[in-house]
Amino acid sequence: MSLPRATVNKLLTWSTVDGPGNRLVLFLQGCNFACAACHNPYTIGICDHCGECVPACPEGALEMRGGKVAFDPAPCTQCDACLDACPISSSPMVREMSVEEVLDVARANLAFLSGITVSGGEATLQLKFVTALFAAIGADPELSRLTRFVDTNGHLGAKGWARLMPVTDGVMLDIKGMTPGLHRTLTGRGGDKAQSAARLLYDAGKLHELRYLVIPGRTDGAAELDRFTAFALSLGDETRIRLNAFQHHGVRGPALAWPKASQEGVEAVAERLRRAGFTRIVTPALYQ
Repeated sequence: MSLPRATVNKLLTWSTVDGPGNRLVLFLQGCNFACAACHNPYTIGICDHCGECVPACPEGALEMRGGKVAFDPAPCTQCDACLDACPISSSPMVREMSVEEVLDVARANLAFLSGITVSGGEATLQLKFVTALFAAIGADPELSRLTRFVDTNGHLGAKGWARLMPVTDGVMLDIKGMTPGLHRTLTGRGGDKAQSAARLLYDAGKLHELRYLVIPGRTDGAAELDRFTAFALSLGDETRIRLNAFQHHGVRGPALAWPKASQEGVEAVAERLRRAGFTRIVTPALYQ
């Protein structure tokens, strides 16, 4: 039986910001959220081959072939004009990768790696691939020392987590908002599944960290932070919390008019969490 393949937006052979240590990172295409503050909006949609990106490419790296958009990476200069032209927040520059192809990349860079992270888009939308990849890494004598992490919005049901957790070493889970109305406004979806997933993962010892995006005037209010603090405390005050600062880089649409998060604003949130008893709080190294 052939192993599943993944639709990959980007592959990084070296990253120190996508989990602990130096990591190979796969950004998978497709997301079940439509976050207004997304800084990678071109990872949300799946190409429907409408062809609007083809004339936008100044280098001729795209063409219609058999009714589908075909991408030639040779002339591409990564100008991203095709991404700007796409009406559904997709990318024509994705590639299909097999489990074995990813393993080959991991082997080629093994001397520099401590783990692999699958991100997105939303990684769990390609659950069969992620579980097959992680199982293959765990079964490979050469690669089994690599830790296997998932970066997720948490919108996966208990049955899905039951399949993924046995082959996963850690999960980095985004909490987009605590109140249902705010979460739906920010993402287009409810947030109950993410909170349930955080509890499930914490109880299983798989929750590496909660991630919380500080958006001035939206997620940094006292009431919202009180709800987040109470939720995180219900897991345990040893929970690792990463605070991210909303910036305009990559963002499209109305959110470009939202104020950016300042270092002072993020540190105020961090101090609030410290006063609640949390000691494992990570704040941004850079503010753009």
